[in-house]
Amino acid sequence: MADTSQYKVGIVLSVETKSKSCGKPLKACTVNIGDEGNTITVATVASNVREGSRLVVAPVGSTIINDEGEEQTITKTTVGGVPSEGMFCDSRMLGWGSGSEGIAAQVPPEYAAGDAPPKSKPGAPGTKSDADSGVGAVEVQGLFEKKLTKEEKKKLAEERRKAKKAAKEAAKSEES
Repeated sequence: MADTSQYKVGIVLSVETKSKSCGKPLKACTVNIGDEGNTITVATVASNVREGSRLVVAPVGSTIINDEGEEQTITKTTVGGVPSEGMFCDSRMLGWGSGSEGIAAQVPPEYAAGDAPPKSKPGAPGTKSDADSGVGAVEVQGLFEKKLTKEEKKKLAEERRKAKKAAKEAAKSEES
């Protein structure tokens, strides 16, 4: 899994739609990442990026795991004519275990610009807000965990069918 310690919470200050990339609007975002008021520009096609959003950013120099499962260092680049000095992270990149791929990971307002992102998805058991209430932390598995074999998938499907059938029969017997 990529080292997420360099990732930061960023606050989107402005969003400007530039062009279409892969059929999606390319957005040039000005983002405050907490470095003494310094801002960076991030080019993205993520649909949930809006002015005022608090998102997890991998700034230049950070390491991510790309779609091929290889480590990649973020560098300053130009995307569709827009200079970009970072990348918005999705839940998969952060190892949060849930969330849509390609949707920028959002964090709650208690995280300031420049803060380290939460270790687990906000709102899930074991997050920052739950730590104060005494709820135990949940270990979230990272990226690229073992995929199920065909046999394992078939076994799970069969177990689900049996459970569904048993629930139906229980419902019928209650009606009688």
